[in-house]
Amino acid sequence: MDSDFEIFLVAPPGLEPHLAAEARAAGFDGVTEQAGGVALRGGWAEAMRANLDLRGAVRVLVRFASFRAMHLAQLDKRARKVDWSAILRPDVPVKVEAVCRASRIYHHKAAAQRIARAITETLGAPLAEDASVRILARIDDDLCTLSIDTTGDPLHKRGHKEFVGKAPLRENMAAMFLAECGFDGSQPVVDPMCGSGTFVLEAAEIAAGLQPGRSRTFAFEQLALFDPAALAALRRPAPDRTPEPRFLGFDRDQGAIRGAAANAARAGLSAWCRFACQPLSALERPDGPPGLVMINPPYGARIGERKQLFGLYGALGTVLKERFRGWRVGIVTSDAGLAKATALPFLEPGPQVAHGGLKVQLWRTAPLP
Repeated sequence: MDSDFEIFLVAPPGLEPHLAAEARAAGFDGVTEQAGGVALRGGWAEAMRANLDLRGAVRVLVRFASFRAMHLAQLDKRARKVDWSAILRPDVPVKVEAVCRASRIYHHKAAAQRIARAITETLGAPLAEDASVRILARIDDDLCTLSIDTTGDPLHKRGHKEFVGKAPLRENMAAMFLAECGFDGSQPVVDPMCGSGTFVLEAAEIAAGLQPGRSRTFAFEQLALFDPAALAALRRPAPDRTPEPRFLGFDRDQGAIRGAAANAARAGLSAWCRFACQPLSALERPDGPPGLVMINPPYGARIGERKQLFGLYGALGTVLKERFRGWRVGIVTSDAGLAKATALPFLEPGPQVAHGGLKVQLWRTAPLP
């Protein structure tokens, strides 16, 4: 468990700086931004902790071996020299995937087959297309780098959110957008179009000090080197904090509100959140200090017709300007025209982030005048 290697945190492209900041704040070493993610240094304990603690990561890859391979026979020979028994179990199915770039080995399927055969013939582990344990081979300029996916199901699947509304925002993206708006757990958060409650639940979890991976299992639990006691030591009990219902979600769909409330209950957040069915026109500023309004409204490309949404965005801007002075606003949308229809005083929009086949951006304001 005390090996030292590169750990790669996969991030939604565009959100790498926020994931890097989260990793540094969590005390990880050697954090550097790369295209598509964040690299850091550590051992298997750090890989487990990254899965448990980091909200913005998609998955955690451990890069455990590399070697030169100029042709398939050489790839086969050198793959057989890897000590697979130190990582994989012979009774757990595995899947091998490969990517080839600027290399004499150019056929990724053939490369994956050679590595898979090396594993099965030296270790005996079966192959399966649906295996949660995945070996990832990247052959770049004839250098083969082997990684293992320690995560399994993507990390936005926290393990307690069963109800999912229309066009949901992934939890890891919601956490990074909250961070981009300066949320640190101390401010109230209101979402007037909350759907399944993603923004509200992520904000409440941060305020409550809960580990995002506390309710789920991981692929690393099926590896030969897995130490249950080490994982148990990394799981933290919930901090002793007084719940404050400062995280409010509203939606005109009663079914969405019931689902969001059920998600909060499964996450242990019922005392931190409040959900209510109401239209946008009924939205009022909560008592207390100003905070953050976070919204993932319909984009038109996914749910409603774009022309019909200009009125919705305009009404949203009017309500916020009239009733939420001193509050900051964050709106996630794929349509700059719709964002501007709110007539809110937006700062420079954030980077474009891939989401469900679209490119979305965060539009945020300073405290509203």
